Amino acid sequence: MAPKTNALNLTREEYKGGKSTLCPGCGHDSISNQIISMAYDLGINQHDVIKLSGIGCSSKTPAYFMGRAHAFNAVHGRMPSVATGATLANRNLTAIAVSGDGDTGSIGFGQFKHLVRRNVPMVYIIENNGVYGLTKGQFSATSDAGQVLKYYGKNELPAIDLALEAIIGGATFVARSFSGDAKQVQTLLKAAMSHKGTAVVDIISPCVTFNNNPESNKSYDYGKSNEIALQEIDFMPKGYVPEREEITVGDYAEGETISVKMHDGSFIRLKKVGEGHDPRNRGEAIQMLEKAQMEQLFITGLLYYEEPRPTLIETLYCTETPLAHLGEDKIRPSKDALDKLMQSYM
Repeated sequence: MAPKTNALNLTREEYKGGKSTLCPGCGHDSISNQIISMAYDLGINQHDVIKLSGIGCSSKTPAYFMGRAHAFNAVHGRMPSVATGATLANRNLTAIAVSGDGDTGSIGFGQFKHLVRRNVPMVYIIENNGVYGLTKGQFSATSDAGQVLKYYGKNELPAIDLALEAIIGGATFVARSFSGDAKQVQTLLKAAMSHKGTAVVDIISPCVTFNNNPESNKSYDYGKSNEIALQEIDFMPKGYVPEREEITVGDYAEGETISVKMHDGSFIRLKKVGEGHDPRNRGEAIQMLEKAQMEQLFITGLLYYEEPRPTLIETLYCTETPLAHLGEDKIRPSKDALDKLMQSYM
């Protein structure tokens, strides 16, 4: 029997990358599998994708999916700069970035915040395990206050909530999930791919070697036992006719389903199941995450969404033709043009 293929006549196998060298059972591998499934289901042309990462266990994972895509592994914390340059140079590329809690929340924190406020068009996945796994298990910026690690003692510092930071920084799509919840991860990734601008997906991904003790809220056992899903989520691709009229303002009741239209014509359908949360309310999203942080609640789902604002490409008035495709006559000013410019400053 021939293997099932997608709209591009490709099998799911053809969306895989190299063999993983991460620890057996690592949550990051589960996320890679969901990215593979997402790309296969959406029929993504891999040659139109650029994969980006920094340094850390998480930043190795782009090697494990979409082996035919372009890729760039940047230095620690500097992936946002490369992503900004790549998307400005070729606006036709779909950028998928994978980072970690250290790569994003520590050395790359400043770059992360500026990427978000500039609204660089990309999907930014944070594989968040609350520990530096690649360098033997030190605390990271997202480690829980009071957390105890065998070789490093007790963490006395409060954790940075990267989803909260993304909303405060101006992101228009912010979600949180758990690597052990495959359906939710895949659905949120599909919605993120359809969003115009920076889509941040913070995924709690247990480190099975250094941070999988049951009391850690980034462990597998804790995630399975304490996850509070805000919504039941479905993704409907472009061309799907929603069963009810789209609701874009106001609240919606417990058990009610709304369809939120993405800029490319696809829909994400949300059925409210917990915490009474409306993801279209920025103040409510911030308040909910602050409450969850204080009470050590593990809340997942679409945390915040708003109508897309101009991306960096639009803000800088880039040409419709990607800069990378412009000829030399378009990107190199003539001597006469430069002389005229210099004269204007005299």
